[in-house]
Amino acid sequence: MPRPQEVTAWRPRVPGVEEVLHARFTEHAYPMHVHDAWTLLIVDDGAVRYDLDRHERGTPHDTVSLLPPQVPHNGSPATAHGFRKRVLYLATTVLDDRFVGPAVDAPDIADPLLRHRVGQLHTALARPGDELEAESRLALIGDRLRAHLRPRLAAPPRRPTRTVAHRLRDLLDARLPHGLTLGEAAALVHAHPSHLVRAFSAAFGIAPHQYLMARRVDRARRLLLDGHPVTEVAAAAGFYDQAHLTRHFKRLLGVTPGRYAGRRPPGGPAPDDWTLP
Repeated sequence: MPRPQEVTAWRPRVPGVEEVLHARFTEHAYPMHVHDAWTLLIVDDGAVRYDLDRHERGTPHDTVSLLPPQVPHNGSPATAHGFRKRVLYLATTVLDDRFVGPAVDAPDIADPLLRHRVGQLHTALARPGDELEAESRLALIGDRLRAHLRPRLAAPPRRPTRTVAHRLRDLLDARLPHGLTLGEAAALVHAHPSHLVRAFSAAFGIAPHQYLMARRVDRARRLLLDGHPVTEVAAAAGFYDQAHLTRHFKRLLGVTPGRYAGRRPPGGPAPDDWTLP
């Protein structure tokens, strides 16, 4: 019998790190979703396949995957064995928007030293009191990521055209907790509702309602890890009720909000099986 999925998540007191996530999945598949932070991912066992910007990608052993904010992606086990991963969600203060294009073009980085340093950072983040060490390691990781991405900046920049799809995304971000109807959005951006849905899906590879729910789940994760009770998080994140939050949260993350909030790292050193040699 496959082992059940395991998720441990927390928000460290380290500037630039929005969230730390350790997970083991055998069957769960992430649907298309987005984050407002950079996703820095290493896989310790098994492999993950994912789609990013309509291109199929994977996480071969010893690589570091860097997924940029606001770019939809999914994820699923590449084998029946499943996978075990460690993820850092990094603020845009660590990497700015200039590097989004290069990261989309080549998100998987084969760099043993970078991978080792990411593992060391995970270990430091799991030890309360070692925040200065974690900040120092994050600074070195940021430099190395920029060194990988900077040469690709010579490529022609992506067109910055502000389409109706971009205007709708801005609206969804601005009204995240309360939302708005498709008719209201269409009137505000001066587009027919059906054209607006098609344009958004074509531009971002995800439907407007999927984008909104993914952003709300992200908000719920932050609130849960900040210690807010599940009963309050649903409304604060923009969900109709707790059942609505639970349905979308479990669909995206494979666990309920209560389990997610309750799985914190111990106060001592990180478990040995999360530590790289």
